Amino acid sequence: MPILLFGSRHLELLTGDKTTTIRKLWKKPLNIGDRLHCYWNLVSKEREKLFEAEVTGVEIIKFGEILKNEDLILDEGFEDASELEVEFRKLYPDHTQEESLFQVIKFRRLPRKEWEGRKIDEKAMITKRADILFDLGKYKDSVMCYTSALRFDPQDVYLLNRKGDNLSRLGLFQEAVQSYDDALKLDPNNEYIWNNRAIALLNYNQPEEALKSNDEACRINPDNVLALYWRGIILEILGRLEEALDRYDRVLELDPSDPEAWNARGNILSQMERTEEAIESYDRALELCLDETPDASTWNRKGNALLELGRLEEAINCYEEALKLDKDNDVFLSNLGVTYMELSRFQEAMEIFRKALAINPHNEDARILMDECLENL
Repeated sequence: MPILLFGSRHLELLTGDKTTTIRKLWKKPLNIGDRLHCYWNLVSKEREKLFEAEVTGVEIIKFGEILKNEDLILDEGFEDASELEVEFRKLYPDHTQEESLFQVIKFRRLPRKEWEGRKIDEKAMITKRADILFDLGKYKDSVMCYTSALRFDPQDVYLLNRKGDNLSRLGLFQEAVQSYDDALKLDPNNEYIWNNRAIALLNYNQPEEALKSNDEACRINPDNVLALYWRGIILEILGRLEEALDRYDRVLELDPSDPEAWNARGNILSQMERTEEAIESYDRALELCLDETPDASTWNRKGNALLELGRLEEAINCYEEALKLDKDNDVFLSNLGVTYMELSRFQEAMEIFRKALAINPHNEDARILMDECLENL
């Protein structure tokens, strides 16, 4: 019973797009018609069976020839020959000479009913993988997995909603809305999916349509705090500040401990030039942050609130605490740099923006602000 082990780079296995793999030549070579049992990470605690397959072709090839075969390298999930060579030298330290023999195995995935070994719930396995990738922020890979899981059940509302969430995070808002629409055809009274649809439309610069979608969420459950919060954001973008303020107030009636709502309320009051009330809201948001056990994100949020209040030295302390916990976060560094700029400490700010750009060269805010510092030196 030949076993093939695969790492997480091979997500195309889930979609059925990957049908070849390269392995060191075994003492007993494979033959066409042999049965393969394919697993994720067999030697780890997370090992999972993927599927069973039938060998449809075997080609014996020298390692030197593999390094010259661009198509084969790409099919195996590597960007170029050097990346493949590094990985194979780790896997086969004594078997990567120019003349070392490998087998290129072609296979056909078998339907579950034809498996010889333990049958698994393929949909559940792929969904679990998708959820993990989503939580890791690997949205492109995650949406691939959710799409693959939907092949087993195209009417799974959870999968359609999560696929929409992935597409939104990839900036594919039209496709996200379509996925939410597919979910809502099956579950038209799901307030959370209506609200997710509203967020996608808002990000797609369609605030009026977003409000209509949010209307449905609030109609189904007028006390859904998340939907009410996003209603406030949509109304704020539409310039309907009094209505937005009313929605944030309603959120805080239902959950007085929501720091994001207090902060949003402060922002609205600032726009309405009700400064004293805004400061009270910002202070309340800050108090709630202080009640938490601070992690890097919390320290950053405290710094933002203090920056809003003009309490700049305190904001600097918060950003420095955040960076102790997450020293390579270019966003935290940028926030710290802005605070130094507010204090007219342009040389220090410039050095901080330079660090942020070293970490993330695509941080345009840091680049622009660094140029502004140069003009003020």
